[in-house]
Amino acid sequence: MNARTRSLGGWAAVLAAALICALGGWSYAQARGDDDLAYAKTRDAVLAAGKHHLARLNSLDGKDAVSVDAGLRQWLAVSTGPLHDQLARTRSKDASELRKSGSTARGTVTDAALTALDERTGTAELIATVDIEVTPRTGNAGTERKRFEATLARTADGWKVKALDAIPVGAA
Repeated sequence: MNARTRSLGGWAAVLAAALICALGGWSYAQARGDDDLAYAKTRDAVLAAGKHHLARLNSLDGKDAVSVDAGLRQWLAVSTGPLHDQLARTRSKDASELRKSGSTARGTVTDAALTALDERTGTAELIATVDIEVTPRTGNAGTERKRFEATLARTADGWKVKALDAIPVGAA
């Protein structure tokens, strides 16, 4: 191989590398502005918020008045709309009953999925299975498995639960 052939081979390699870099940059720019990617990020954020909020709404420490009040404040913090209004309306009655029982509940979302997401209106529908470990003041602890359907709404503070319905076992 002579010097001229080596020089041409070197330039060809540089040109090929530049072309590959340009194509990679173009592909990245296309993906970054992709509406599907933005939708997927929103979907993941709504699902994470919904799972967190359902766990909160199924958890409460009833050992003393301070813990009960803190738990009820958390319920209000993760809810909005009609659910928030209902929780606020029944708060004093709920607090009294929870203090009397002294039970503690810890909800863990074991599975969840969004069944609908409308970014334009700021609403989402979620279904979830929640294991709730209940520890009464006296007696043995037990775990209940419940299924829920929740409606979430986008607020200035992020996504919150607007409606929450229990789905009976065996319901289609």
